[in-house]
Amino acid sequence: MKLELKKYVLELKHTFTISRESHDTQDTLITCLSIDGHTGYGESTSNPYYKITFESMEKEIEAIREEIENFDFKEPEGFHDFLVSKGLSNFSICALDLAAHDLYGKLQAKPLYEIWGTSNDQYPITNFTIGLDSIGKMVEKMEEQPWPIYKIKLGTDNDLEIVKELRKHTDAKFRVDANCAWEASQAIQYCRELKELGVEFIEQPLHAEDWEGMKKLQKEAVLPLIADESCIVEEDVDKCAGYFDGINIKLTKCAGLTPALRMIKKAKELGLKVMVGCMTESTVGISAIAQLLPQLDYVDMDGALLLKNDIAEGVEIRENGTVIFPEENGSGVKLLK
Repeated sequence: MKLELKKYVLELKHTFTISRESHDTQDTLITCLSIDGHTGYGESTSNPYYKITFESMEKEIEAIREEIENFDFKEPEGFHDFLVSKGLSNFSICALDLAAHDLYGKLQAKPLYEIWGTSNDQYPITNFTIGLDSIGKMVEKMEEQPWPIYKIKLGTDNDLEIVKELRKHTDAKFRVDANCAWEASQAIQYCRELKELGVEFIEQPLHAEDWEGMKKLQKEAVLPLIADESCIVEEDVDKCAGYFDGINIKLTKCAGLTPALRMIKKAKELGLKVMVGCMTESTVGISAIAQLLPQLDYVDMDGALLLKNDIAEGVEIRENGTVIFPEENGSGVKLLK
């Protein structure tokens, strides 16, 4: 098996701001795994919150390059177990696991959703994310990208004012993501008004470790609560039951499609709604997420829509949210450059 690593700096259409950071570009690692003329592609972005850089991922993957290239690849799960045994970060494992799944599907001549026994006849529509900005700029972003569902990033001193103003300009469904910025009492108060403003659910309202606050909030919240920073890896799914109504799985954080499939199964057993979210990824990462669509209640896979220029072909998302699945097998990815 041949391994190739590529670095790209993805340029965003607009400065992307959440409660704890802003950026205009996004470093991303693309992994390429090849066997018998077939190549699978995976992706993981850098992330300052988790202290992940392109260089840190490259260093730990290069350290086991020979073992990866000599690995007797049969299916992605065994390869994932091997990567975990090597102590790589979840972000590095994700990039390799996504490539392994894409490669496996191409070798089997089937898209991944079909290999997993699901149909793409029905699927949830992705939201389009409106990052924090001046209210005027946030309105401009909505007008530039008309969409049926918006996820609005919050975490300011005037969060309700933002949502009230945005509501004047669209009848679209709203979701809000506080990225850990609120306190429990504040969130309880916000819930009531946000529901009146047509908000569907609130994502990660409190700090990831504020379980006492979440217990209080869960009892009084009039909107569903979705865990993000509180649900990173498989072990967190059980913990979130009783505190949240659903979980948002990020492939980079949990270490790829292999654990994500298990997290989806476990969440459904616990009666939790399931969402898969993205980072600011190219179509490489987004196409992997799209293979999970038939299994999801909600999805946030707008990362490539936020870019000035994409680096790959694969899943295509139309302006009404319709997903066009590629003819390629696996995740359906082809690099453009």
